Amino acid sequence: MTDYRQLSQEEIQVFEQNGCWAEDWTRVWVATDFRPYNFHRVVFYGDIRLGAFHKQVEVSKGFMKHSGINDATLRNVEVGNDCLIEKVGNFINNYTIGDDCYISNISTIETTEGATYGAGSTISVLNEMGDGNVTLFRELNSQLAAFMVKYHADKELTRRLQQLIDDEVRVSTPDRGIIGNRVKIINTKEITNTVVKGDCEISGAARLSECTILSSEDASVYIGTGVICENSIICDGCSINNSVKMQDCFVGEACQITNGFTAEASLFFANSFMANGEACAAFCGPFSASHHKSSLLIGGQFSFYNAGSNSNFSNHAYKMGPMHYGTLERGTKTASGSYVLMPATIGAFSVCFGKLMHHPDTRNLPFSYLMAYGETMYIVPGRNITTVGLYRDIKKWPKRDKRSKLSKKSIINFDWLSPFTVGEILQGIKILEMLRSASGDNVSTYNFHEYVINASSLRKGLKYYDIALRIYMGAVLKRATKEGFFGKPKSDVGKGPWTDLSGLLLPETEEQRLVGDIKSGSIENIMQVLDRFAEINDNYSDYRWAWSYQLILDYYHFSELNEAACERIREDYVRARRAWIAEIRKDAEKEYAMGDVEQEVYDDFLSKLDHEIDYEN
Repeated sequence: MTDYRQLSQEEIQVFEQNGCWAEDWTRVWVATDFRPYNFHRVVFYGDIRLGAFHKQVEVSKGFMKHSGINDATLRNVEVGNDCLIEKVGNFINNYTIGDDCYISNISTIETTEGATYGAGSTISVLNEMGDGNVTLFRELNSQLAAFMVKYHADKELTRRLQQLIDDEVRVSTPDRGIIGNRVKIINTKEITNTVVKGDCEISGAARLSECTILSSEDASVYIGTGVICENSIICDGCSINNSVKMQDCFVGEACQITNGFTAEASLFFANSFMANGEACAAFCGPFSASHHKSSLLIGGQFSFYNAGSNSNFSNHAYKMGPMHYGTLERGTKTASGSYVLMPATIGAFSVCFGKLMHHPDTRNLPFSYLMAYGETMYIVPGRNITTVGLYRDIKKWPKRDKRSKLSKKSIINFDWLSPFTVGEILQGIKILEMLRSASGDNVSTYNFHEYVINASSLRKGLKYYDIALRIYMGAVLKRATKEGFFGKPKSDVGKGPWTDLSGLLLPETEEQRLVGDIKSGSIENIMQVLDRFAEINDNYSDYRWAWSYQLILDYYHFSELNEAACERIREDYVRARRAWIAEIRKDAEKEYAMGDVEQEVYDDFLSKLDHEIDYEN
C-alpha cells in the first residue's frame, strides 16, 4: 500500500512553474518518493493521490516517453505509479487509476452517483418482450444463465436466486470507477461508470458507460474503434472492435464481437464469434458464431452453432476443408420452446432447408438430417454420426477453446457421446423400432407425425445408432478401468435422465437437488451455486459410470461385468469404431469425388483416419 504525504512548497513551486494549478494544494497528496518534474498544464480539483513517476512508458513500438501527466484536468482521482496521462480534452473525475497505465487523447473518464458498472440489471433473453429472466453480474457463467432461464417460472426459486445475486453485487460494487494496472486507453471519447481491470487496451472507442471489463494479465481484453457499449459486462480474453454497438449484454471469456455487430439484451458465452449481424434477446452459449450481415439472432438459445446467412443456417457442403461450419447444438431452441432442428452435439449438426420443426418428439431422433422436397419433410435418422463434418468437429472444438486456464467460468463438456446424447440415441432407436413394428418391413416409407422416413434411411439409422452405442460403451468401460472405479457403481447418482445446462452435462437428479437446496436456503450465496456446478462437473465420470453400467448390462444381457464380458465389449468397441471410420471414409470419398476438395486436403484427412487405430487401446 502506497504511503502518501503532502506536497512541499518547493514541489508546489515546480508545479506552478510548469503551468499546473490546484483548487487546494493541501488536498494533493503524493507518494514518498514523488518528484514533480514531469507534470505540465495539469489542473487539480478535490482530493488527489499521485504515485511515483520514474519510468519510461512505451506509447508505440519502440517509442518511449517519460511517465507523468500533461494537459489534463483531474478531480478526486488517484493515480498509481509510472503512469502517463496526457491530452485529456475534458476531465477525469472520481476514478482510481492503477500502475503503469497509458491514457492519452481522451475526452472524459468519470464516475457519477448511482453507478452500477453494468451489474445487477435483469434482462430478458429468449423473449424480448417478456419479464427479465437473467441478472447480469461479474461471475455469471453459461450454466447459471441457462439455469435462470429454465426455471424462470418458478417464482420462489427466482426470488431466492435474485436475492443471492443482489447480495453479491452489493458487496462487489466499488465506490467509484477503477482502471487497473497496465491499462492503455487512447483516442477514446467517453468512459463513464466503468470498471476496467488490468492489462486491457481501449483504442478509439466511442463510449463505454455502466460497464465492467474483466481483463487480466493472461487474458487481456481489447476494445477497439467506434465501439459503443452500455450496461454490459465483458470477460477475460475478449475482443470488441470495429463499431460494435452493445447494450444490456454479457460477453463471456474469449469471445470476439466485431465489424458493426449490434447486440441488445443478449448473452454471449465462451469462444463465441459475432460479426456484421445482430442479436436481440439471444442466449448464445459456448462456441456460437454469426458472420453475415443478414443474420439476426433473436429469441433463441444456441451453442456450437453457426448462424449463417439469412435462413440457410450455413448448411453448405463444406465439410473436409477449413470452411466447414456446423449448424445447431444439442437442443437449440426458439423463444416458444420449439426446436429448430433435431438435437445434436459438438458438431453433430442437423441440416435444414428453410423450415422449422415444431413437434417435440422430433428431439428424440438425434444426429439426423431434416430435408424438404416441395411440401414434404424428410428425416434421415442418425446420418450425421458417420459424416466428415462430425468427425472434424469432434476434433476441432477442444482445440478452439482459446480461454486462459485461469479464466474459465463457463463449463464445457466436449464429449460427443455422453449419457445425455446416448440417452437421446436410445429414444431414437425405440422410435424407429416402433415405426418398423407398426408398419412392417415391406414398406418404402414410414410416417413419423408430419415427417417421412424412407425405409432405407430407417434401417441405416438403426445401424448408425448401434455403432454409436457400442463405441460409447467401450469407451466408457475403458475410461472407468483406467480411472479406478470399474465395477458396480458405488452410488446411484447418475442413473435416470440427463440434461444439458449450456455446456454442463449432468443428471437431472443433481439439477433438482440444486433447485431444492436454493429454495430451502441451505445455499447461502451465489458462489456456492457456481461451486455446485463445478462439483457436478468434477463428478461427471462417476455419474457417467453409474448411468452406463446399467446400460451395458441391459444391452448385452449380462448379470455382471466379469473379464469375459469386458473382453466382448472391447471387441465390439473396436469393430464399431472401425465401422464408424469406414463410413466416414466413404463420406470423404464422396465429397472428394464431387471435386470440391483439394488433393492435399483429402490426403491429409485420410491420413488422420488411418491413425484412428492408435486410439483403440
